[in-house]
Amino acid sequence: MSDVTVLPGTLAVRNLFEDLLGREVTVSPGEPLSADEIPTSTVAIFIDTAQNIYAVLGMELALAANAGAALGLLPAGAAEDSIDDKELYPNLAENVGELCNVLTSLLNREGGPHIKLHQVVYPGEPLPADARAHLLALGRRVDLLVDVNRYGKGKLSLSLAP
Repeated sequence: MSDVTVLPGTLAVRNLFEDLLGREVTVSPGEPLSADEIPTSTVAIFIDTAQNIYAVLGMELALAANAGAALGLLPAGAAEDSIDDKELYPNLAENVGELCNVLTSLLNREGGPHIKLHQVVYPGEPLPADARAHLLALGRRVDLLVDVNRYGKGKLSLSLAP
């Protein structure tokens, strides 16, 4: 099998968010999630068919709350309250979990390994050390600022395993 691993581009990420949320989304290059932001971030761990970590995606609390509210057709105030309280409310977390599952489509390529969502780690839950290391690693990664129209923006970092 040839290596067809490719990081998704900003256009693919934008299109997926827009299609799923049903609203305009702006995606631009951003800063990576910092180690200090990880405890309050939502982290998705993706694995290949051999059960190895293939990629780790992190969404800053602000993006998780805004995207979760937009997906659930909740008012922007629901996301703002969640951000102000520094916790991802359960209804928003459920929506973000679904979003992470759909984001798997960015990683699957024809001729490549089948990638699936293994686990979503929500703010306050312990993140496995290997997933944390992948998320903070330099190398094959993309760091974006995602702005959900009428809700708000936040960081998204995706790091592929070496």
